[in-house]
Amino acid sequence: MDSNERGQPAFLLSQLGAHAANQFTERLGVLQLTPADAGILRLLRIAAGISQQELSERLRIHPSRLVAILDNLERRQLVERKPNPEDRRLYSLHLTKDGGEILERIGKVAREHQDVLLSALSGDDRKRLTELLHRVADQQGLTRGVHPGYQRLGKTKPAALKQS
Repeated sequence: MDSNERGQPAFLLSQLGAHAANQFTERLGVLQLTPADAGILRLLRIAAGISQQELSERLRIHPSRLVAILDNLERRQLVERKPNPEDRRLYSLHLTKDGGEILERIGKVAREHQDVLLSALSGDDRKRLTELLHRVADQQGLTRGVHPGYQRLGKTKPAALKQS
């Protein structure tokens, strides 16, 4: 069997990652949310009261792009900005009651997505896969719980792609 028939792990990870991301995006569309929205809501549950600046740094997202996402979430009454008690120049970010409820629905969507995506694997296989993927992600310097796709939000296409 040659290397093409066995598959290349990096290609398979890329292929499955793109497939999983597309499927998750479709599933979240039912809730009229994007993966970026879901990630921000999840982080606000963990770090209630975080400032926009801190959130921008943690996600490695451009501050102006984050403001646009937060404006949309605030319009939908999922997030609220409150004056920061320690620095009046900053706002603290909090989930609203509706934000907490939609986060529960996101969790259900995510669990269903995972179950469908990994249905070919046993519980032990899933645990082992998770351990291996954590090891690779850690070695690559990825921040657990923060999708590197946030770094691309709001960036323009490279000049070479604009010309086509």
